[in-house]
Amino acid sequence: MPAKKKFRPAVQETPQSYSPLRGRGASWSPANRFEKLHLDLTDINVVDDDVCAKEQQRRATQYFRDGTKSIITRNSSPDVGFETSLNPYRGCEHGCIYCYARPTHEYLGFSAGLDFESKIMVKTNAPELLRAELESPRWQPQTLVMSGVTDPYQPIERRLRITRGCLEVLAEFRNPVAIITKNHLVTRDIDLLRDLAACNAVAVNISVTSLEPNLQQVLEPRTTSPQGRLDAIGRLRAANIPVGVMVAPIIPGLTDHEVPNILEACANAGAQFAGYTIIRLPWAVAPLFEHWLDEHFPARKEKVLGSIRAIRGNRLNNSQWHMRMTGEGFFAEQIASLFNVSCHRVRIGQRPKLSCESFRRSTTQLRLFS
Repeated sequence: MPAKKKFRPAVQETPQSYSPLRGRGASWSPANRFEKLHLDLTDINVVDDDVCAKEQQRRATQYFRDGTKSIITRNSSPDVGFETSLNPYRGCEHGCIYCYARPTHEYLGFSAGLDFESKIMVKTNAPELLRAELESPRWQPQTLVMSGVTDPYQPIERRLRITRGCLEVLAEFRNPVAIITKNHLVTRDIDLLRDLAACNAVAVNISVTSLEPNLQQVLEPRTTSPQGRLDAIGRLRAANIPVGVMVAPIIPGLTDHEVPNILEACANAGAQFAGYTIIRLPWAVAPLFEHWLDEHFPARKEKVLGSIRAIRGNRLNNSQWHMRMTGEGFFAEQIASLFNVSCHRVRIGQRPKLSCESFRRSTTQLRLFS
């Protein structure tokens, strides 16, 4: 019998002709690894004129309704520290070039490049789905992470208020939630977060990658400025809401030297706990990040990629359990030591353990009368 042919996904070389797009992390769309054919709608070189160039620069964000019928995601990874999460959005307009979640857009038939940050799936019925799941007797109260994949406070949240709707449900049930975000918009919901904090049922993690505005603007183009994130930490702490910092991701050769300064600035702003991860470059994220370095830091490209390989077993990505987040080898140990010493110096402690003791269902009172 003839040997079966192995499936080979479409491959697209990193384009050298694309230039950085204003307000976007990625400037092109690599081929979807699940698709045999690839049409790159970002390729403007076919018709090289001013009209096409302007259209490319204006790449508008599109929003699509996500028809999901469940909202709580479960995982068994030993690396992430939680079992359940809630993601109101798929794709993220923040456009962080390093985002490990970019390849998830390929499951939708999109690209991990520009599509990930310009074609956003929104779960408009997320609060209703969440209420139904928490109301079910099958739900065992536990901490939900919002969100484990994309930012729950990306720009469109200001209008759609899906994350706020989910927080209203969580506050009603008093179910604990841990939030991770790069956006100052989280302070809009201080009223709900304060209610949850009174039950020891909330912790907010503000992600800070760099304190250098010029770097942040090209690394995470549609996120809140470093100063804005420090202000968010201060406002949350002033409201007695447990707040910490995620120094994430640390990019060796580019941002690792900032770790002590980030922790000190966040501690001074009010951060009580901290965590970190080291950059991961799965699937299409690697060529996207390499191209981004060509666009913005060509002189540092080899140093950065060499440093990443040094902590990833001479590769740009290593997906092995217990190594994905922190890396391995001497360089990774140096980063871990620098992080721990810096936390000790500025008196930043461990994340709080949230409580499920106050959890309640709306049907509880009805059962008392039956």
